[in-house]
Amino acid sequence: MTETATQIWTTRRLLAWMNEAFTHNDLDSPRLMSEMILSHVLGCQRLRLYMEPDRPATALELNGLRDLVSRALKHEPVQYLVGEAWFFGLPFTVDKRVLIPRPATQTIVEYVLQHARTATGFGGPTGSETLLADVCTGSGCIAVSLLSSMKLARAIAVDISEDALAVARLNAIRHGVIDRIELLQGDLLAPLLAHPAAGSHGSLHYIVSNPPYVPDHEWDAVEPNVKNHEPHIALRGGPEGMDRVRPLIENAPTLLRAGGLLLIEIAACTAEQTLALASAHPMLEAARILADLENLPRVLVATRRAE
Repeated sequence: MTETATQIWTTRRLLAWMNEAFTHNDLDSPRLMSEMILSHVLGCQRLRLYMEPDRPATALELNGLRDLVSRALKHEPVQYLVGEAWFFGLPFTVDKRVLIPRPATQTIVEYVLQHARTATGFGGPTGSETLLADVCTGSGCIAVSLLSSMKLARAIAVDISEDALAVARLNAIRHGVIDRIELLQGDLLAPLLAHPAAGSHGSLHYIVSNPPYVPDHEWDAVEPNVKNHEPHIALRGGPEGMDRVRPLIENAPTLLRAGGLLLIEIAACTAEQTLALASAHPMLEAARILADLENLPRVLVATRRAE
């Protein structure tokens, strides 16, 4: 990318140049990537790019753009490049400390909100007195999205990574829910079992989780932008993809109140195994698998049986 007196790098030309480079290198959504990177560099909304297509870029902007495009061509995720990802209509701060939120995970949020609107004793649309736990919270996208819609609910967000919890805190502050969320470091359910409120049997309305679940036999096929940049601790689920899913199913039901829901995102290839495990648990009933936006079996839902 060079600039001459007769060849000014306008917004229009920069978008075309990036789109061509990303397309040539077989990157996903090249036009969207181009818009995200350029709007980030220019400090404007994406719509502004088309309102001012002939705006010339400054030398400082061009230097910053070159660096980000070079990193993108090496498969670094665009969300990390711009420091932001959208989830359930909300912008979330993300970086290499956390997994990038996926559209498939919205299935959990949508189901909980739908259930809370109609279920007796679950607080209705505001989530009054609703207490939920988000295990392996990462960026906090599930818990924060739920609290943003359920204005009176409270959440406990757990992650083994202190770095991930720091990002979740940023997002809770960003969306004004920091006063209704506790962020606890620890492995899976351990912090909940030791919690004065959640640790008592039958206190939680919902336990939601997007744990590491990529099985070893699928790891080689994982895209380089994921494998080489996102935290493996948030992705890899062991030989069968069940190392973190199985203990959640086995131990979470004791923390749920009667009629409470357990929702876990899973690998599509483990759907039958996961469903069988949940169906066999004496404290769970009505276990089923929800399809995600791509119609893949993605989320286990099971209800805490009344005693």
